[in-house]
Amino acid sequence: MVRDKDKRADPEARRDELRKEVSEIGRPDAYVLHEVIRLEGDEELRRHGLALFLSAFAAGLSIALSLIVPGVLRSHLPETDWAKIVSSMGYAVGFLVVVLGRQQLFTENTITPILPLLHDRSVKTALRVIRLWMIVLMGNILGTLAIATLLAHSGAFEAPVLKAFAEISHDAIAHGFWATFIKAVFAGWMIALMVWFLPATAGAAPFVILLMTWLVALCSLAHIVAGSVEAFYLVVTGAASMGDYGLTFFLPTLLGNTFGGVALVAVLNYGQVAPEVEETKAVEGERPD
Repeated sequence: MVRDKDKRADPEARRDELRKEVSEIGRPDAYVLHEVIRLEGDEELRRHGLALFLSAFAAGLSIALSLIVPGVLRSHLPETDWAKIVSSMGYAVGFLVVVLGRQQLFTENTITPILPLLHDRSVKTALRVIRLWMIVLMGNILGTLAIATLLAHSGAFEAPVLKAFAEISHDAIAHGFWATFIKAVFAGWMIALMVWFLPATAGAAPFVILLMTWLVALCSLAHIVAGSVEAFYLVVTGAASMGDYGLTFFLPTLLGNTFGGVALVAVLNYGQVAPEVEETKAVEGERPD
């Protein structure tokens, strides 16, 4: 009984136990995946604000690889129909660095801390989620602005690569509010699904990240962080205004990514395990200390 109590009191031990279970089961059930992600979300909600911000700022810098690599590839590829298929694969590089490096990305946080909120449904947890979102989003956006400015004015890249950066970036602000919103819903849905899959992928995690983010790029979907590098690149080079960034890209993309991750993945996937969650909570509530 003491051992059971200790496990419930130590989320990290419980998470490690669940991860071991995932690795031992060829196809873990939804409840096990839910518990792994929920416990990770609990940890994120308790992290120090400065640590969250620095991790998010680092993610904003790292995600620039999702513009740099496609831009370099595009500048070397011929003008053919298949060139975008190849260059879009480079978009995944930034996500591989961010996700495998455990840096804070806003779209991952549309599912990870939401599961603890759906589990607890308390004002305290809701405020923690809002705090996490604000810190991570601010760090991500400031990081993307810094790296976009560096890309545009450092002289590190040749003219053909800079031209490719501009051509790729134009898509971020090329659509109306609702078109961008729908593109962002799909992107938020796909990235949150990726987060849901990852605990069950083990050594295949890089492949899953590569596949899901390549599809986001290939379908020209809108991602709030990767797209901010592109939109800010246009702003700092004078090809777009801050109004274009804020109203044409940022607002619809933020709303769409959040809706896609929270409503289409976090809430729906929680719904399928809710009876088990409530049963477990009831059993633990009845246990003597």
